[in-house]
Amino acid sequence: MTRSRVLTIDDDPKAGVEIVAELKNYGFSVDWVGDGREALARAIGGGYDAITLERMLPGIDGMSILAAMRTVGVQTPVLMLNVPGDVDERMRGLRALGDDYLTRPYNPEELMARLKELIRRSQEPGIGATARAKSLLRAGPLALDLAARRVTRNGAEIPLLPTECRVLEFMMRHVGQTVTRMMLFEAVWSYHFDPGTNLIEVHMSKLRRKIDVPGEESVLKTVRGAGYVLAL
Repeated sequence: MTRSRVLTIDDDPKAGVEIVAELKNYGFSVDWVGDGREALARAIGGGYDAITLERMLPGIDGMSILAAMRTVGVQTPVLMLNVPGDVDERMRGLRALGDDYLTRPYNPEELMARLKELIRRSQEPGIGATARAKSLLRAGPLALDLAARRVTRNGAEIPLLPTECRVLEFMMRHVGQTVTRMMLFEAVWSYHFDPGTNLIEVHMSKLRRKIDVPGEESVLKTVRGAGYVLAL
């Protein structure tokens, strides 16, 4: 029987060794990486059934790794570790398209159980990361071919620039939900701060002109003081 492969990303050697030992004890095949840049290369390279991700890393932080993975279409389930207990901080990780979180100190059996559940869901037809990784993403009349980065509305192709396509993908994955500027900065540009520019407003304006149908109400709405919503 093939063992599930897990990539452990943690800059603390002691913690990394402990996680590797714990997961191997439960039958996982585990690779450990402590540097953010190498971790990103490994994560994007694929071949893993799940990833455990420490948020604070040298080189590239964990949130940036997660955002970059999702931007290029890598949907390997991610269990975030050492996320502070504050609810807002937990939600930031999940909004960046993480799959689950576990705060330290944690029980090794719970770590194992969380990973097994993430892997099970990702391999179950129509559920979890496997479903998200399918080449076609749909939201109402909009369709996005994730492999070809091709967008259509009611079958008519809409030419988008790469960044516009990433913004639309994030909005389509959160259809009907209010998406804040900070969520977009983190997911699309890998910024963990608001640079105080009109970067998002400019992209949203261009995207709205391209995906909306003349004479019909815009599907990309501004929520005053909150953000944006794709309302279909």
